[in-house]
Amino acid sequence: MLCGTRIIDRAWTVLAALLLLLACGRTPDLRPVGEGTDRTAPVFPDYRDVTVPCNIAPLNFYYTDPEASRFVTTFTSAGTTVKVRGRDVVWKKKAWARILSTGADVEVLSEYKTPSGPMSFRWTVHVSADAIDPYLTYRLIEPGFEVWDDLEIIERNLDSFDAKPISDWRNTKNKCMNCHIHAQGRGDLSMFYLRGEGGGAILNRGGTLRKLTLRDSSMISPTVYGEIHPKGRFGVFSTNIIIPAMHSYGNRRMEVFDTASDLCVADFDGNRMMTFPDFARLDTFETFPVFSADGQYVFYCTAPAKSLPAEIEHIGYSLVRIPFDAETGTLVNQVDTIWSATERGLSVCHPKASPDGRWLLFTVADYGTFPINHRECDLRMLDLRTGEVLTLEEVNADKSDTYHSWASDSKWFVFASKRGDGMFGKPWFSHVSEDGTVTKPFLLPQRDPHFYDSMTRSFNVPDLGNASVGFDAAEIGRVWREVPAEVFD
Repeated sequence: MLCGTRIIDRAWTVLAALLLLLACGRTPDLRPVGEGTDRTAPVFPDYRDVTVPCNIAPLNFYYTDPEASRFVTTFTSAGTTVKVRGRDVVWKKKAWARILSTGADVEVLSEYKTPSGPMSFRWTVHVSADAIDPYLTYRLIEPGFEVWDDLEIIERNLDSFDAKPISDWRNTKNKCMNCHIHAQGRGDLSMFYLRGEGGGAILNRGGTLRKLTLRDSSMISPTVYGEIHPKGRFGVFSTNIIIPAMHSYGNRRMEVFDTASDLCVADFDGNRMMTFPDFARLDTFETFPVFSADGQYVFYCTAPAKSLPAEIEHIGYSLVRIPFDAETGTLVNQVDTIWSATERGLSVCHPKASPDGRWLLFTVADYGTFPINHRECDLRMLDLRTGEVLTLEEVNADKSDTYHSWASDSKWFVFASKRGDGMFGKPWFSHVSEDGTVTKPFLLPQRDPHFYDSMTRSFNVPDLGNASVGFDAAEIGRVWREVPAEVFD
């Protein structure tokens, strides 16, 4: 969710994009496959043996073997059969609806010819009766060392391939914008930031848009990370002095860290900011606050302050919990450590509580709080009833897995992963059962199965919503131009 000034020229990003397009634009079937590439499976996206919701858009894919030909794919579900010929498997809308309507798993037979002879294999698409929230928002941003340019926040309908920008650079004169978050998956309660002149926090509450200046004279910065209380009156936030820096050695890229960070609460009804001396200490960093499902607690990440960037590799954030008074908006200095960085030798960030109060998803890395550039970054899930931490081996890959959010019914979550090419974050979805079993994640389906071969922007902070937010980029442009930012004090 970082936004700021440009760090280096765009040449590196543009060159990488051109090389990718040349490699896989018009002839993606000639792209190298196998171990050590981002096309390790015989089909891409790899939908083999995934679990999908009963309302998901068609799973279009293609076969990756450049030497194979004469492809035939047969789908069977509860007596219904659909056969597709060709390297690209692109569903017709009615056929996909018919195969999903059976409510049963889909058995797939893939057959094709290779120079060494015929090839066939069977696989399954498991169909869950649990529907997923139909809307996903995400920020599209170029990777590399440039922090922002030509940004847009997209709302995608997961039932289909329909998508629209709900904020974009065209309507805001290329202003920086931070990622859009829903409160517990609610389409009628959400927020994102427009930065710079004329900007503010854009709060969507019950279909009414407000532009807010979430800062008072006692705060070290405007609000940065945070979440809206389930009842909508309050928001909990961190204020951060964020510094980007390049690694001076090794194969690492950019590091981002805080040199100071505190907690605060915004009262959206009273137009006031509340700060707390107990959470504004110079010897402690606090960041990434979120509410518990019932709104009675705040989870956040904290670490002893260190000299940065000199000690960046030695800073580990722990996950803690404090009580929250939902009547007054007060944070209570009664800290309960949930996950200790000292005990585990790792660092935690981005906690997210499931709306049913059962689970807490978070990210772990070797150090720090900016996991997008940490290949080792993985997801963990805490059972809030038992205290057990699940490692989610079925979900995590060999590259950054982070920026997650829950569906409103707590049965699905989405996260951004750089698995595969290691450069572009993409949205992946996994189902969670009552006992905490998670399924092999599946990649966001696209109308064109080669979409990701030529996509040169990352899907940043994917967030699920149970309804459309009800506004678009043109409306946000009007708010940016015409609506004064409300002052908070």
